[in-house]
Amino acid sequence: MVFDITQLRKIRKKLDLTQHQFAKQSGISQSMIAKIESEKLDPTYSYVKKIENAINSLTKHEEKQAKDIMIKKVITVKQNDKVSDVVRLMTRHDISQLPVITKGKVIGLVTESSILEKNLEGIKNLKVKDLMMETPPLISQNTKISVVSSLLKHFPIVLILEKGKMVGLIAKSDLLKAIV
Repeated sequence: MVFDITQLRKIRKKLDLTQHQFAKQSGISQSMIAKIESEKLDPTYSYVKKIENAINSLTKHEEKQAKDIMIKKVITVKQNDKVSDVVRLMTRHDISQLPVITKGKVIGLVTESSILEKNLEGIKNLKVKDLMMETPPLISQNTKISVVSSLLKHFPIVLILEKGKMVGLIAKSDLLKAIV
């Protein structure tokens, strides 16, 4: 962060800190902070660096992780389920994609798009395995939201695994809700 040392008082007040509190955080005496703020003293480079480090540490925000925004209640389907049943499930729960699970493992994904790409006349006879897509990205709960955002530019959802077991998912709409 580049800052103007003459703005120290304004920055400190935005952080809602007294001179004494800020001095403690920066490792500089309170009287030195007062002199710098009143422009009675031009600080040395080492003081400016200490002040800058204190401001950076006080304003640093931890980036959210997948576990902070993931949906924990995940509805899944099996590869031999009828597509007509899957469509009803999607409609009832207002969701666009469902992970396909076999023996506790994710093997694919069925989406509204993958269903619509098939001949709608013969859809009643199809099973999930006839139209499922490949597995979406599998990530850990500690994956940063910036990584999740990048993945969602190319995939409809990401699945969160913990010790090989699916514990949640994040869709584009979930990410948007977290941002707002």
